[in-house]
Amino acid sequence: MAIESMTGFARIAGVEGIHAWAWEIRSVNGRGLDIRVRVPSGFEAVAEVARKRLGGAFARGTLHVNLSLSSDAAPPRPRINEAALAALVEAVARLPASDAIRPVSYDGLLAVRGVVELSDEAQDVLGLVEAPVLAGLEEVVVALRQARHSEGAALEAVLTGQMETIERLTREAEAHPARGVEAIRERLGAQVAALLGASPALDPQRLHQEAALLAVKADIREELDRLQAHVAALRALLKQGGPIGRKLDFLSQEFGREASTLCAKAGDAGLSRIGLELRTVVDQMREQVQNVE
Repeated sequence: MAIESMTGFARIAGVEGIHAWAWEIRSVNGRGLDIRVRVPSGFEAVAEVARKRLGGAFARGTLHVNLSLSSDAAPPRPRINEAALAALVEAVARLPASDAIRPVSYDGLLAVRGVVELSDEAQDVLGLVEAPVLAGLEEVVVALRQARHSEGAALEAVLTGQMETIERLTREAEAHPARGVEAIRERLGAQVAALLGASPALDPQRLHQEAALLAVKADIREELDRLQAHVAALRALLKQGGPIGRKLDFLSQEFGREASTLCAKAGDAGLSRIGLELRTVVDQMREQVQNVE
């Protein structure tokens, strides 16, 4: 299963008689799945269908969904539900007067749901276009998934290249001459000599402890082993595919931790250069991982 990006765009449009409709979905990064649907008045049921359909098709991302509708017919005429309006006016009249409450206006009353209704002709539009609009919803979901798959394929290629670079740098660090026994002994000797020069009366036992600490600090074996393990885990995740973005994000943080530790323990300009290159490619990988579903 291939990985999928959280970014993508899809548009599907159609015409039914004198009515034209269009679905547009813009998908961007998100920590979870956030579906935001806008539809014309009277199409609330279609919006709910869209939310359920998209919720079943995608795992992560912020989806901005818009259904637009235009018609060659005359614009719909609003109709006031006079009975509902009269009931509201009567109810308001029974309320006790208060300086803290502004006088009721028709603007406010007309904004109450159910007071202003669409004409019967406007209500009929939903019946005319509902079937093709819902069919278009299926098409636009498929189109968005294809767009996110295409973006995901490009992301996978980038991540694979970065993984191979990390693997190469790890091998270079492991084979670097500065990791040899003689090189480490030479560095330790220089550091111990510096300690003696700074404090000639240094206690031999304390000197032994300092030398042991320096030897531990010079050893990057654990960091190299963990980097190799993380590369194997990354390769397995990319092969697995699917919604692996959160796992990749966690893994990239682990890569960064090991690269930083390697830099801190390097003690050699060549190893430090490798560590800095590792940190650079890991930071680049973390940016790309944010786009993966």
